[in-house]
Amino acid sequence: MRLRLAVTRAVLALWLAAGSGAAGAFNGPGTAPALPAQGTLHAMFAPGDDIEAALLDVIGEAHRQILMQAYLLTSRPITQALIAAHRRGIDVRILIDGGQINATGQDRVTMLQAAGVTVALENKYKSAHNKVIVIDAATADATVVTGSYNFTWTAQNKNAENILIARRNPSLAAQYAANWARHFQDAEPLGALR
Repeated sequence: MRLRLAVTRAVLALWLAAGSGAAGAFNGPGTAPALPAQGTLHAMFAPGDDIEAALLDVIGEAHRQILMQAYLLTSRPITQALIAAHRRGIDVRILIDGGQINATGQDRVTMLQAAGVTVALENKYKSAHNKVIVIDAATADATVVTGSYNFTWTAQNKNAENILIARRNPSLAAQYAANWARHFQDAEPLGALR
């Protein structure tokens, strides 16, 4: 118990130090610069919070573009929301871990492909483990969603997960969109699934 309390105090001290201007100490060589705080942050946790409903809302708020990086995508409601966004004229582009496609996500990816959504596979890495959605990156209303949450039924109903929704932060969205674009350049266009 004492060890747990000591660890908790140490983590809290680091967190407080980061909030008091020491955040720059975490920016080592080759890292992006720290961004000023702006917009709103909404943290959610499963079990308990309905993360999937929040993701459906975020996807529904898109006006121009949705860039997604998924390790797993098996959620029917999220897939349907992405297709609906595409049908209303939103530019929807998805990167999926190539090693997971046949194991878990082929049905949903086939649905996305059939609807005309751009899907590419990330095969360059052992795991393309990003779980990110970037909405309207080039606008003042830009939104970034990130966290541990895979886009699956299991993530919502069986796992301990988290997401952070950062709204109205175009600088942050620009960094995530640039990273998405770098990954897209290395990804393989998705051919017909068997």
